[in-house]
Amino acid sequence: MQRHPVVSSNIKSIGYDDTSSILEVEFFSGLYHYHSVPEPVFTAFLSAASHGRYFAQVVKDRYSYTRVR
Repeated sequence: MQRHPVVSSNIKSIGYDDTSSILEVEFFSGLYHYHSVPEPVFTAFLSAASHGRYFAQVVKDRYSYTRVR
């Protein structure tokens, strides 16, 4: 999965696999997969003015996740 670097104090990069609908978020503290995330959520996340705010408002606590590392 290709990740895109972002400018954020907590998030290093984000990526998306449209086949499995997995949103991959690389924080400076670890890598997580968020499951069953619609592609428009990823697209909006990628272009958000504040990636941290978008994550907190739209992704966090709304999608199940797995810590990869």
